[in-house]
Amino acid sequence: MRGHIATPSHSAQSGSAQPRSVCMLSILMAATALGGVSPAFAATPGGVVDGVPTIQACAQLGFAPPAIQDEDGYAPNKARTYTRSGGAPKLAAPTGVPPMPPPSATFAMEAAPAMGGVVANQPMAGDVETEKYPHATQNPIKEVAEQPVSTFSIDVDTASYANVRRYLAQGSLPPRDAVRVEEMLNYFDYGYQKPTAAETPFQPTVTMTPSPWANGKHIVHIGLQGYDIAHDKQPPLNLTFLIDVSGSMDDPDKLPLAQKALNILVDQLRPEDRVSLAVYAGNAGAVLAPTPGNEKLKIRCAINALHAGGSTAGGEGLALAYAMAEQGYQKQAANRVILMTDGDFNVGVADPNKLQDFVAEKRKTGVYLSVFGLGGGNYNDLMMQTLSQAGNGTAGYVDTLDEARKLFHDDFSSSVFPIADDVKIQVEFNPARVAEYRLIGYETRLLNREDFNNDRVDAGEVGSGASVTALYEITPVGGPLSSDPLRYHSVSAGGQEDKGDELAFLKIRYKLPGEGTSHLITRPITDADAVPSVDKAPEATRWAVAVAAYGQRLRGDTYVQAGYDWDSILALAQGARGDDPFGIRAEFVKLVRSAETAHSINE
Repeated sequence: MRGHIATPSHSAQSGSAQPRSVCMLSILMAATALGGVSPAFAATPGGVVDGVPTIQACAQLGFAPPAIQDEDGYAPNKARTYTRSGGAPKLAAPTGVPPMPPPSATFAMEAAPAMGGVVANQPMAGDVETEKYPHATQNPIKEVAEQPVSTFSIDVDTASYANVRRYLAQGSLPPRDAVRVEEMLNYFDYGYQKPTAAETPFQPTVTMTPSPWANGKHIVHIGLQGYDIAHDKQPPLNLTFLIDVSGSMDDPDKLPLAQKALNILVDQLRPEDRVSLAVYAGNAGAVLAPTPGNEKLKIRCAINALHAGGSTAGGEGLALAYAMAEQGYQKQAANRVILMTDGDFNVGVADPNKLQDFVAEKRKTGVYLSVFGLGGGNYNDLMMQTLSQAGNGTAGYVDTLDEARKLFHDDFSSSVFPIADDVKIQVEFNPARVAEYRLIGYETRLLNREDFNNDRVDAGEVGSGASVTALYEITPVGGPLSSDPLRYHSVSAGGQEDKGDELAFLKIRYKLPGEGTSHLITRPITDADAVPSVDKAPEATRWAVAVAAYGQRLRGDTYVQAGYDWDSILALAQGARGDDPFGIRAEFVKLVRSAETAHSINE
């Protein structure tokens, strides 16, 4: 598994019960804390202050309980006003930036109706399906004689895999555009050979095997393993949580799940780390000023105080979060905004193009953006992809508590500690050996050939210990062509040097964090990388091929022959499960079965 930040000693639980009431916020601030019985504070020998965020404990930290309470500590059907003891957080303005007006210390809470727990005049999430996904046509087969070079930006996102899992768990097939094969491939750890130096942060691994789903074709499996920063060398964190608390987030798999996920992250914070918290609904507000990572109970009180209600001023929330991140900015730290939302921006600046420009401009300050989606019905995956790609960050999807643990514990280092920026891959195929090729996935990450050497062209970021996986399907010269060969073109034209044992040439371009000039890693792909059959391929290649077949069949790609069915994919995956301590690959096998069932039902 990928690494995670060092964990200090603590005594907190990573999740807790959530409030039942739904609220409309005029200006969001810290609100109620959760009920329970525990000591107000628990200080460890290491100076970590932690505990269960009870009403009593949080009140001592400035988070006052509601004036009127029911037996659970809440008054869901009474209008009321909450206050944060001690007034609003004090945020110092960064150099050159006008000071932000402090948010109000008091905010009005409107009553929820007694029946159904939904604020009046607010549509229930999921009543109308409004999910949005970026449209991308599957990559075509290209003739090497005409277009020998393939270039794309890397992608280490995993949102599509978890989102597709949500659909299959409901017994339905996902929308075609929700399936991104590259994000399914990059969900898994392949055990690639690791690089040994941060200055050369990638170690490429290449295997070529006959295709199991297309006779006469081969699969070129390219794996890049990123450098893993040792725990004691990881820089401090400057994290700003930006949480959507609009009415559409009032579902158990949205705001309550986001709170549990963030508490898992709080478990790992170190004293040198800093955390801020901002929220948005009809308006945006600062809940927690930059707070040291050892003040865990205070951070938990802020997280657990959040309630959902109102419309969604996401643009305003982003602006506030970046302002808070810039106030806590440390040059040597990992400075990042972590947005958790269903993506339903409907107030203020909601145009994806305008938000993309804003986020792209902010990444130049050294503050990156990671986006984590939740829930369904109105899930805006298009917005998630737009913002994360513009913000030099990752996009994840949280559908279960287990996925929250994976994203915010097991794989957290790979999403927050960058080892390389603007990472691009370029493959040049040898027309004497390869007649055709097709890049499987990465449709939204394609670049022009000339973009590869242009350091001003933005590309993907890779974090500590992350790996990148890509597959090409190729047709060797003499194999079954998808198009008729050109009558008047000779592959020998141009007087190229004979590279008889090379099928292709792999180039990886990257920038080290904070640098403006890129570096280059190259590697020929030769006959020495080939295996005679899929059965003889390394476990990592067999697993990657199975995942790619699954993704292509889910979205109805035309290049997978009809005879290569779900049972074929299942058999290949079963034989490549290997060491699976957390059952992640075993779960994939179950998803293949679920996909087969959903496919048969929906035919």
